[in-house]
Amino acid sequence: MSRIGKQPIEIPAGVTITVGDKDITVAGPKGQLIVPLQENVKVTVADNVATVTRDNDEPKSRAWHGLQRALLNNAVVGVTKGFEKKLEINGVGFRLSGGPKDIEMALGFSHPVKYSAPEGVELKTDKMTITVSGIDKQKVGQVAAEIRALKKPEPYKGKGIKYADEVILRKAGKAGKK
Repeated sequence: MSRIGKQPIEIPAGVTITVGDKDITVAGPKGQLIVPLQENVKVTVADNVATVTRDNDEPKSRAWHGLQRALLNNAVVGVTKGFEKKLEINGVGFRLSGGPKDIEMALGFSHPVKYSAPEGVELKTDKMTITVSGIDKQKVGQVAAEIRALKKPEPYKGKGIKYADEVILRKAGKAGKK
């Protein structure tokens, strides 16, 4: 059995899980998410607990078993608490401004860089930090990765956009003449 797949998912109060033929709908106080139902995997909901089982022990079924449970658990956490990632901007002359959907950044280029968040993701700016939040874990991570890719941190001075918990390994500069 899959160590992840066999763990039951506790369903908090206010969250409903509806299992259909091809997808699972998870609705909660923050919104609604649809998780695709994988083949050879069954989801049962009883007594505020969701369990994921597989039909057989084929390698493909075993792989989908843990993934299905993880996707369903992420949806339950998303509609109750939500997800967020924090990004920091470091660099002389770098600036940040914007609201819940669009941000504008000065990142050392000859033009300002604008970024618009997709539906379901919110951007909050505070001085030199960006907080990406939403109910879909995949979308939040993707948006954070796209913003970071605009100006990756460089290893000499650490200038660029980095995750708040990321550690940038610094390189030594040029060695002086003797």
